[in-house]
Amino acid sequence: QVQLVESGGGLVQAGASLRLSCLASGRTFSMYAMGWFRQAPGKEREFVAAISWSGGRTSYADSVRGRFIISRDNAKNTNYLQMNSLKPEDTAVYYCAVGNRVTYYSHDYDYWGQGTQVTVSS
Repeated sequence: QVQLVESGGGLVQAGASLRLSCLASGRTFSMYAMGWFRQAPGKEREFVAAISWSGGRTSYADSVRGRFIISRDNAKNTNYLQMNSLKPEDTAVYYCAVGNRVTYYSHDYDYWGQGTQVTVSS
């Protein structure tokens, strides 16, 4: 069992930056790939970014590539999502998830956090 707690969300203006954190506890964190997904009101949950257990492989949605950076610190059991040049369309609840591989399919992730709200005003 893995427990995930996201933090770092908030209300910012367009163009600002935020860093989300995901603290994991339970089973060995370093053995898992980590992903971030988001869900805006009235929309389906969508893939944002993912990182392999070693950090050597990353994957990004086209909508955030070049603006967001995913990273992890296995010693701290923490995964980060640095979000730069935020846009109003980035407004959503952001969820952290763990799985066995880097993938953009939500059903491939076994454990999920409760989410953190990110709101970007224009």
